[in-house]
Amino acid sequence: MSSDSIKTVNSFNNVESPGFVGFANLPNQVHRKSVKKGFEFTLMVVGESGLGKSTLVNSLFLTDLYPERTIPDAIAKTKQTVKLDASTVEIEERGVKLRLTVVDTPGFGDAIDNSDSFRAIIQYIDEQYERFLKDESGLNRRHIIDNRVHCCFYFVSPFGHGLKPLDIELMKKLHNKVNIVPVIAKSDVLTKKEIQKLKKRILEEINANGIKIYPLPDCDSDEDEDYKEQVKQLKEAVPFAVCGANQLLEVRGKKVRGRFYPWGVVEVENPEHCDFIKLRTMLITHMQDLQEVTQEVHYENYRSERLAKGVPVPKRTTSLPEHEKNSGSEKDRILQEKEAELKRMQDVIAKMQAQIQQQTP
Repeated sequence: MSSDSIKTVNSFNNVESPGFVGFANLPNQVHRKSVKKGFEFTLMVVGESGLGKSTLVNSLFLTDLYPERTIPDAIAKTKQTVKLDASTVEIEERGVKLRLTVVDTPGFGDAIDNSDSFRAIIQYIDEQYERFLKDESGLNRRHIIDNRVHCCFYFVSPFGHGLKPLDIELMKKLHNKVNIVPVIAKSDVLTKKEIQKLKKRILEEINANGIKIYPLPDCDSDEDEDYKEQVKQLKEAVPFAVCGANQLLEVRGKKVRGRFYPWGVVEVENPEHCDFIKLRTMLITHMQDLQEVTQEVHYENYRSERLAKGVPVPKRTTSLPEHEKNSGSEKDRILQEKEAELKRMQDVIAKMQAQIQQQTP
């Protein structure tokens, strides 16, 4: 090959140096594809009423997920059963789209008899795994919506002396199904010393009862020191002591989100006041890992148990858009025609073989 042709090839492939292939740009392709497709994430919040679950979620994602919620009175709460409330919102930030689904559990722990209050929560998580399994086993696998619960914020009351028996019982039933992140709610009612004491007590009870909470992944040796320090601080902050607020207040000449008290202002995004920033950092920086653990550990466990029982996966019964229904029925018709043609060919071959055997002396 002449030198001119070599120059032409190099300029066509935009090769900067000999030995450069170009697969170093693959992460950019994945990035562009991911941004175009968008991301899906499902967060479940579990805890008693009045612990600020809705306020915290709205503070985390700067949105209002419950604009029309009504709060039941005390008489209604005594008879209330746990009803899960899933709210989905599309959030876009700098061209990146996130389809966020928040599953709330109103009524949990409110009734006089709470012995059966966690059944609806476990049933919901299993139903999402079952739905995903059906979609994976169906004909149309291109547009599967992932509604599996990727993370569960478990809210612990700041007014007790640790976990309640109901908390321990539910966590033990959940820890093999979902990533649990324990959260101390309304931590602004506690002093710093009380917060540290409560954190220590909660971790001791979690370990004593064999409860597995979401473990933040260890850093690789080649990670930069700032990231290692960030992960170290996040691990030390568990369980996260947080408080939420959606009201903007003016403090020292600047607007902050916080809560106003006679003695001063609690700034939600001030690390000296609570772990709100650490909780949000953990959720955002480890969102992909939460999804991977859900897929590779919790969903695989459910799938293995489901298939080990030998029960066939039922056909998907959820309604589809009209164009997908038409597309699916057309595919089914073509598939049935091919199967019928194949059967006819097999019958013809079988007859020919029988005739040959009869003619053979």
